Amino acid sequence: MKSVEIEIDHIGIAVPSLDADSYTFWKALGFQASPKIETVSDQKVKVGMLPLVNDAQIELLEPTSPDSPVAKFLAKKGPGIHHICLRVKDIRAVMAKLKDQGVKLIYDEPVKGAHNCLVTFVHPSSTGGVLVELSQPGERK
Repeated sequence: MKSVEIEIDHIGIAVPSLDADSYTFWKALGFQASPKIETVSDQKVKVGMLPLVNDAQIELLEPTSPDSPVAKFLAKKGPGIHHICLRVKDIRAVMAKLKDQGVKLIYDEPVKGAHNCLVTFVHPSSTGGVLVELSQPGERK
């Protein structure tokens, strides 16, 4: 089977707070410090990234508003895996291909995500129940 040029970018985990207590397990694994926290206003979330050696990351997500998607997730399911993010080279091309095949996307156009990336989400009804984020890396600031 031929590989597709897609990589796992990160696994998003919803947490009630990005305070020091949320890092206890990650520090026990060997992560030395709390991650740099970035606020993504459009998504109403704070993110803390924990880098892995294979260029993938663990993304901890704290809602900044009670009406944010992450706050709704926490209210319904509690803390846990929120989404899996796949890194793509050309998000618009991938979105067009998925739309042509009847895949339901949450956004019609990519939006700005953390780390200057362009992102969109694939609705869980099209993925067997998993929220999938597609991310095209932006230029690092």
